[in-house]
Amino acid sequence: MDGAERDRLAARAARLAPELHDLAGVVLGWVDTSGITRVKTVPVARLEHAAAWGVGMSPCFDVFLLDDSVVSGRYSGGPVGDLRLHPDLDRLVRLAALPGWAWAPVTRYTQEGTVHPLDFRAVLAREAERLADLGWSVRAAFEIEWCLSDDDGDRFTPACKGPAYGMTRLTELSGYLRDLLGALDRTGVSVEQLHPEYAPGQYELSVAAEDPVGAADTAVLVRETIRAVSSDHGLVASFSPKVLADSVGNGGHVHLSLWRDDPAGGPVNAMSGGHEPFGLTAEGEAFAAGVLDRLPALLAVGAPTVASYLRLIPSHWAGAYGCWGLENREAALRLVQGALGDRSRAANLEVKCFDEAANPYLALAALLAAGRAGLAAKSSLPEPLAVDPATLSDTERIRLGIAALPESLEEAVTAFERDEVLGDALGPEIIDTVAAVRRGEIELFAQSSPEQITEATRWRH
Repeated sequence: MDGAERDRLAARAARLAPELHDLAGVVLGWVDTSGITRVKTVPVARLEHAAAWGVGMSPCFDVFLLDDSVVSGRYSGGPVGDLRLHPDLDRLVRLAALPGWAWAPVTRYTQEGTVHPLDFRAVLAREAERLADLGWSVRAAFEIEWCLSDDDGDRFTPACKGPAYGMTRLTELSGYLRDLLGALDRTGVSVEQLHPEYAPGQYELSVAAEDPVGAADTAVLVRETIRAVSSDHGLVASFSPKVLADSVGNGGHVHLSLWRDDPAGGPVNAMSGGHEPFGLTAEGEAFAAGVLDRLPALLAVGAPTVASYLRLIPSHWAGAYGCWGLENREAALRLVQGALGDRSRAANLEVKCFDEAANPYLALAALLAAGRAGLAAKSSLPEPLAVDPATLSDTERIRLGIAALPESLEEAVTAFERDEVLGDALGPEIIDTVAAVRRGEIELFAQSSPEQITEATRWRH
């Protein structure tokens, strides 16, 4: 970042200032390696300075565990050093659920003006640019699931009692859900649907697809809006992979579609209109195959906690097996075709084995890198699966090339460290730091029961 860029950012902030005169401050947010949103704030009067020169923050947050203890890696840890948080002013929005505040995601720079190698938002932007250089773009969206408690302590007491997917749950909390939709609309989030989910007190919200960085920004913004509206209603929201040890957990499914520009007809969705299975194009299949091939390693960023593996179990719609299928909710990769007549727009790939403990920027960056590797190798998908893989015998699964995904965080981290594609795409700093944080959490919960793990993680994400 040179002087001209600092002057440009300062001028941009100065132009925004009159629109923000009624606000108290701006939240500058980023998501750490453990998937927790961390913040600093500045008064509106300081936004111009923050835009040009950043706000100081220790790099040790890269190695925070979910309980706020700190580990060390080769590239991060300890009390020494400083970074500068620079807000993305183009993404700055008023927080309708927190009157008096605006929010902007940040890019973290070194004091010398270079992007911090562990800035996951910048890494995601870089992966999107690498695809763009090949003539491709990705549209992405995260599904947001959460469980609501009306207990003001550490326990979880479902805030609604109605059946899964039932109208009763909408009736019980209609005022809360109305206020949530209103806050998201005023914040500029395009909600596509909202419904009660399976677990006690659980809901799910889907948003419109965006460019990858925008999709990750929106995932953070939606969750913090849910958290704030819940608090206003005397409720507490949990996004943890496992809220109750004996119930299903919260997923963080990722939807991806691959697009290319046709000079004559505009953007074309590679997930539809082709001659491969279910209308996939050759490129769409290759991208999907690249993701499927690397799912064991991808879980280190997409299912990144010890609690994630209490959720990732067969026959719970969590995607515990490395397979794919058309509208198969037990496959780790579900191909969504969409309604006949709308498939050129709607067809996409759903990654079902990820959860909301994931840093959305890092998760998407890794998925894009895996898909890009599939494109480069012209990879092919195996035969699609039309049943729950858990209902097959071991012999049948071996014949079909279907393996269970890692059953522990340690297995996933080991695969992550060994994966050359992810290593080349993300860089040694990220590989080492992610592994250090994951192994720190493994040690933290080494002697814990599922109930203790659930209780310790319930309110951290």
